[in-house]
Amino acid sequence: MAKVGIVMGSDSDMPIMSKAAEVLEKLGVDYEMTIISAHREPDVFFEYAKGAEERGFQVIIAGAGKAAHLPGMCAAIFPMPVIGIPMKTSDLGGVDSLYSIVQMPSGIPVATVAINGGANAGILAAKILAVSDKELLGRLKAYSAEMKQEVEQKATKLDKLGYKEYLKQMK
Repeated sequence: MAKVGIVMGSDSDMPIMSKAAEVLEKLGVDYEMTIISAHREPDVFFEYAKGAEERGFQVIIAGAGKAAHLPGMCAAIFPMPVIGIPMKTSDLGGVDSLYSIVQMPSGIPVATVAINGGANAGILAAKILAVSDKELLGRLKAYSAEMKQEVEQKATKLDKLGYKEYLKQMK
């Protein structure tokens, strides 16, 4: 049974939302992904949000751009954590999405990651679930250790090559 619901308002959000899915897969967290427009399909959206708990979701990751109502509406209906991903937009660069998601009224919080922050949304969802899952917590610790090791390897390479050669190899 999926523990995380990933929902987006448009398939144009897929490149960012897939980063959340990739992290969850790496950490062994089951998820379900779908596309629902809160504005164009309100009846479908309400059914999704109302049924999410019954389907076993413990966290919802919702991505949206522009008016970005999807995360907030999920939080208004779904009783457990909702993580919002503001999408970068062509009009205002994603600041419109960010403001729409973080400026929720009292009592309807949405945990919000950076604009286009799909990977961090996946990590945050896993951290929320890890509060009651020691095996997942162990996988998160291993994931953090891998990231640290990658940085250390890059630093060693930079020390060995010098910055000019390092930059050449990056291109």
